[in-house]
Amino acid sequence: MRTLFGRPQTTARANPAKDLSEADLSEQERDLAARLMRINHTGEVCAQALYQGQALTAKLPEVRDSMEHAAQEENDHLDWCETRLMELDNRKSLLNPLWYSGSFMIGAVAGLAGDQWSLGFVAETEHQVEAHLNDHLSRIPKHDKKSHAILGQMKEDEAHHATLALEAGGAALPEPIKTAMKLTSRLMTKSVYYL
Repeated sequence: MRTLFGRPQTTARANPAKDLSEADLSEQERDLAARLMRINHTGEVCAQALYQGQALTAKLPEVRDSMEHAAQEENDHLDWCETRLMELDNRKSLLNPLWYSGSFMIGAVAGLAGDQWSLGFVAETEHQVEAHLNDHLSRIPKHDKKSHAILGQMKEDEAHHATLALEAGGAALPEPIKTAMKLTSRLMTKSVYYL
C-alpha cells in the first residue's frame, strides 16, 4: 500500500537533485521530462513489487535479506521520481496498481523457481533498466540538470544491484525469458507515457 499510495520508507541518502536549481524548460520540454520521469516512477513501483515477491518466496535467508535491502534502496528511486514529478507539475501513472500486481506475481514465480534463477532475474532486470535509463538520459533536455542527476544516480545503483545479484550466484536467463521481459517493459513504457 505504501508503494502505491503512500510515501516509501527511504534510506538516509539525499536526493541527488536536491541542491540543483530548476531549469527554464519550455512547455514541450517539461512535458517530455515529466512523461519520462513518470515511466521511471512506474518502473520503480514494478521494482518494489518484483523484490517483494521474490523476498516472499526466496529459499535462503541471505537471499531474502538481499532482496529486502535492494528494495529499500529502490525506495529512494521511487521517492526521487515522485518528487521530480511534483516539481514538473505532473502525476504518477494511473496504471501503477496494475503494474504492481503483475510484477509482484512475476517476482514470486521467479523466487519459486529457485534462488539462482531469482538472482539471475534481478541481474537481467537491472541490466535492462540500465539500458532504459541510458535512453531517457539521452532524451531529457540537457539543461534539465535535476532529472539528469536523479537518473544518473539510479543508473549507477541499478548496475550495482546487477553486480551483487550475479556475485551472489545469479544464473544467466534463457534468451526467450529475456525477450519476454523486454516486450513487457516496452508495453509498460508505452502505456505509462500516456496514462
